[in-house]
Amino acid sequence: MVFVRTTPPRPVDVTAVFPELAPLARPAIRLHPRAGAPSVRDSSVGGPLLWPSEEPWPHCDDAHLHVDSGFRQSPAEVWLERRMQARRHRDPGGPGLTPEEEAIKKRSAARLAERLDAGPPWPADCPVPMLPVVQLFLRDAPLLRPPGQADLLQVLWCPYEHDPDYKPSTALFWRSAAAVVDVLAAPPEPYEADYPGYVPQPCVLAPEAITEYPNSLDLSPEMRAMVGDWSRWQAAGVGVDSSYADYPREFYDVHLADAPGWKVGGWPPWGRTDPYRRYCAVCDAQMVPLLTIASFEWDGGEGRSWAPYEDQDAAYADHRDRGQAPSQPTQVEVGRTDNMQIYVCPTSPEHPHTDLIQ
Repeated sequence: MVFVRTTPPRPVDVTAVFPELAPLARPAIRLHPRAGAPSVRDSSVGGPLLWPSEEPWPHCDDAHLHVDSGFRQSPAEVWLERRMQARRHRDPGGPGLTPEEEAIKKRSAARLAERLDAGPPWPADCPVPMLPVVQLFLRDAPLLRPPGQADLLQVLWCPYEHDPDYKPSTALFWRSAAAVVDVLAAPPEPYEADYPGYVPQPCVLAPEAITEYPNSLDLSPEMRAMVGDWSRWQAAGVGVDSSYADYPREFYDVHLADAPGWKVGGWPPWGRTDPYRRYCAVCDAQMVPLLTIASFEWDGGEGRSWAPYEDQDAAYADHRDRGQAPSQPTQVEVGRTDNMQIYVCPTSPEHPHTDLIQ
């Protein structure tokens, strides 16, 4: 079943107030991941990959932090805990574990006991199988601009934090979907994850094309002063609430600039730091945003204006003690509540990518 998500129109046509911003408009595709059961032939977050059986599965060979704890959960345990939590919220007095879930718990306990008995080296000291993060077919995300005949992007990460930025290391693959004949049936999984937020919940996607404008931190000093000039907003007669008179730039950033959530292209969601330009290690070209991996689909409070029409009731409901918030369907948390941006070289997507937590 195909589902749709639709971003409401912005409360103000920003180019009617500031025509100077029109040349800075960028296309983006909001992916709108929602929990589901994607197949290898679907674009997805955290779903199975269309991975050739003859191609080695990527492993992380980097050094891993805090590898001596021995008490993290495996991806299977993380998914099991989430299922159990959701069931408890739906039916607090319902039955306990299913036979399948009991088997997962026993298997995980046996693996942990085996690991503790064996002692070091711990599994994280060895190459760690990477976890699928996102799979995108060109048909669903035409902004991708893949190399050659490729029409499929696959991004994986190692679910351990890595120095110096304390984030998962990422791997990016372009391929032609038609060239994959025999699909790898049972990819290896990491023994454990550093943090449950590094284990994406399988989600299907509802891609939506939108237009974005830069965060005010990405504007020139003159244009930044312009969007912060309350008299310009008043002169345009767009009816912005007077409570923003002392900080109109915040209204611009929250409601009119870059969209929150998982997306392809568009403008970066600065805020944790000032804009930080990335340059290709091969050709020194300034790199461009390819993908934003988001902790939340929309922010609480005023940021809920970005919640799709179809999610408005859920976005404004009180979700305390009701399970997972609708703004976090992937259950991914990077930097705990930040975003990870994947950047690629505009000259050649095959040049090494880079990533950044914001």
